Amino acid sequence: MKQYYLVILVLVFGAICTANGQISGTVSDDQGVPLVGASVVKKGTTIGTTTDFDGNYSIDAILGDRLIVSFIGYEPLEVLVNSTILNITLVSGLALSEVIITGSRNPNRVATESTVPVDVIDVKELAKVGPQVNLNQILNYVAPSFTSNTQTISDGTDHIDPASLRGLGPDQVLVLINGKRRHTSSLVNVNGTFGRGSVGTDLNAIPAASIQRVEVLRDGAAAQYGSDAIAGVINIILNKGSGELNLTVTTGANFSKNANGQTGGSDGEATNVAGSYGISLGERGGYLNFSGDFDVRQDYSRMKEWEGDVFNQYNTVERFANADGYDVSALLDDDVTDVIQYANAAGIDIGGATTKAELQPILSVDNTESELTARGLVRSDFNMRVGQSALRGGRFFANFALPLDDYGTELYSFAGISSRTGNSAGFYRLPNQSRTYTPAYLNGFLPEINSNIKDQSIAIGIKGKVGDWSVDFSNTYGRNAFLYTIGNTFNASLQSASPTTFDAGGFSFAQNTTNLDITQFYDDIFSGFNVAFGGEYRYENYEIVAGQESSYAQYTGAGEVITLATQQPSQDFFGSSRPGGSQVFPGFSPNNELSRDRSSIAGYLDLEADFSEKVLVSLAARFENYSDFGSTINFKLSSRVKITEEINLRGAVNTGFRAPSLHQIYFNSTSTIFDQNGNPQEVGTFSNDSRAANLLGIPNLKEETSSSVSLGLTAQIPDANLTITGDGYFVRINDRVVYTGQFVGPGTGTELDNLLRQANASAASFFANAIDTESRGIDLVITQRANVWDGWMLNSTLAATFSKTQQVGEIKASQVLEDAGLVDTYFPEDSRVYLEEAVPRTKVNLTFNLSSEKWIFFLRGVYFGKVTEATTNIDRQQVFSSKFVTDLSVSYKATPSLTFTVGANNLFDTYPDRAAEALADGGNNRSDGRFDWSRRAQQFGIGGRFLFARVNFILK
Repeated sequence: MKQYYLVILVLVFGAICTANGQISGTVSDDQGVPLVGASVVKKGTTIGTTTDFDGNYSIDAILGDRLIVSFIGYEPLEVLVNSTILNITLVSGLALSEVIITGSRNPNRVATESTVPVDVIDVKELAKVGPQVNLNQILNYVAPSFTSNTQTISDGTDHIDPASLRGLGPDQVLVLINGKRRHTSSLVNVNGTFGRGSVGTDLNAIPAASIQRVEVLRDGAAAQYGSDAIAGVINIILNKGSGELNLTVTTGANFSKNANGQTGGSDGEATNVAGSYGISLGERGGYLNFSGDFDVRQDYSRMKEWEGDVFNQYNTVERFANADGYDVSALLDDDVTDVIQYANAAGIDIGGATTKAELQPILSVDNTESELTARGLVRSDFNMRVGQSALRGGRFFANFALPLDDYGTELYSFAGISSRTGNSAGFYRLPNQSRTYTPAYLNGFLPEINSNIKDQSIAIGIKGKVGDWSVDFSNTYGRNAFLYTIGNTFNASLQSASPTTFDAGGFSFAQNTTNLDITQFYDDIFSGFNVAFGGEYRYENYEIVAGQESSYAQYTGAGEVITLATQQPSQDFFGSSRPGGSQVFPGFSPNNELSRDRSSIAGYLDLEADFSEKVLVSLAARFENYSDFGSTINFKLSSRVKITEEINLRGAVNTGFRAPSLHQIYFNSTSTIFDQNGNPQEVGTFSNDSRAANLLGIPNLKEETSSSVSLGLTAQIPDANLTITGDGYFVRINDRVVYTGQFVGPGTGTELDNLLRQANASAASFFANAIDTESRGIDLVITQRANVWDGWMLNSTLAATFSKTQQVGEIKASQVLEDAGLVDTYFPEDSRVYLEEAVPRTKVNLTFNLSSEKWIFFLRGVYFGKVTEATTNIDRQQVFSSKFVTDLSVSYKATPSLTFTVGANNLFDTYPDRAAEALADGGNNRSDGRFDWSRRAQQFGIGGRFLFARVNFILK
């Protein structure tokens, strides 16, 4: 009997030892190659380890525990411990073999097998090692066909970076989140930047921490997804992970030779705190993932010093009067006794002048150098802020899915909210200018634009099986609002009664999209046949909200609002009319205020057939009807042919369209725009149904239409883990919407003159279908993964784009404009340069990621091609040469949960070419020292070297 007890005791003891013993095994990739430095963590604890040089691991765990296994460049895997020896295989995470959902409705399609080029970008991993923390800049440095740069001295565009694909407009690329249409920004770009006249999507309203990957479809897709998808589609796939807390803190600054107004040191400090956490829901793989971030970005300036005039002799008179305690505003009346008194005190020779008319030419003489000395000022005190605006904001996203049964029925939702405040500055208002009310600002002032940008979105849907069909029904709502508060400024025409801070109003855009998508894959027809069809209903609303009266009105000397042509505005000492409205950004008036909406309905059919294992053909057609301009039908035919098992030939032809945005149709305002010489112009933007547009024969806006062709080759060399894709494309766009040049009235009291005066403007601009364009280019992507030596893996990527866009045919001006000789104003020369040459047409990206058990070395070089200054003066269209920018970072994995990273963007402190001192006509584009680097042609910004440090903590 004792023997039985002994046997039982041994078995129990053995079971206990097994239950509490070590779990060990090997982690390898899908080719059987051991992975060195893979993380193995017991779920829900801080217990973890990493694999050794042979891919082996050992961890304290018991049967029934779950292990989370991850490695950079591979999909994380959760495994159940069911044996003491547990070998694990990881699949390459976001390689080109990843199943994609963009560009094909076939649920089994992968990127290298698709009929059109799709880049799959691992944002989650890039955010760990790269210097960039916002989505626009992450994509700008990793996706060659994508372009986005921070703008400067461009009103609201300082706070929302315009982005484009394949060199086309920001409004010619469609953005999706989890395959659902994302709403655009409420801002229309009307200042001097690339994409002028367009409306883009605010990608920076989406926290990078919420993104698993981004799929970039580089081909026209309006026949599949509808309006805007002329250049392609950017589909943002949100995190689905659960059981993991991920926290990251990144901080850095520009350490550059040109920091702090070109004196050197550091500036532009930025800090980003990001986190994500997911929880499991139910027993069928449901999840709820929360992600968000908060960041603070300080401004910086690259202006050295103002080189032009600052003070005249009247300003000297003001200084003496002010020092004597005299009311400087009293100098402005017609009694010049006080002016003569202080002119004499200042030692100014007035030559016996006794009237204002006689004093004006004498006191208008420049006296800058003497006044700078007398006031203890230097020229840099009158600098603008040329560089980067200040931003402060937070973003939060949630992603949810809950399977309801075992047959694929799933309830899903995702939502986001963001709030961002920005501060940028305009042109310095100098004391010798009529727009500066010197009794309030004796030395002039730098007006500031304060933005308040709020964005909300929510999508909810249900998908499942109805018979053999997969059905997805969803509704997506989004709204973007942009409000302006103008500070440290003045309404010069209101004189002493003016406030210094103004509510200038703003605008908002809302969009609601309802989708029904139905698909079925037949594996017994041909070698696979996918049928998809569905419909969409979309509602859009655009609003402009007026600001306070003093932000937009012009006043008489008696303080009355000017409403009649017979009324005269207040004047400065020299008889120049003082402009109305808040300086730098006049507010929206009740005449601008509006609320406009429209709706559209669409239906599509999408067929994709593998006629054999070698031949794939896809056909898509889409009908769309808009309540404001009618109907359109578009088609797409694409194919992929397998030449060998490793080589594919693919191509597509399609038609497309882009409906003019509500912003472009209805936006109207008056804003201060500075010409190529730095002179201010009050430009009114009039809608196309306005009387001003009618006088010039400018028609109502209609849709842009496009046709495009692409042809590409994909190749895989499995023995070398090498993948190559190359694609060429051609896109023609007809009736492209542009923002016109500035039309001025003849100044003879015509109806156009009166309309401009009523708008408090000196010139008028419009949105118009003015031109046709053609774009062509080649995109190349090469990726390779290799074990370079024991314990080290190298992932390499070479990606390049070579593109060209040009206007073709005649400018589509009205007969009225042709008779008046104003065709070149309808589409001016600077607009042509913005379209064709203001952003790099060549961009090459070479990236190396070398990783081991403890270390990650990230090295990236980006070649930015040449760009051209966008100006109407052909002699001053300076060409800025190509540049190469290097990024470097080093990460150390202190524990499986804790990683430290340090690195640099633009390691060698590279800058674009400086603006030339003298060009062909003897002049330049420097605007008396304001712009040592172009603000109209952007390659990679003018911040210089950016050094950063990052801490990443993961708890699984």
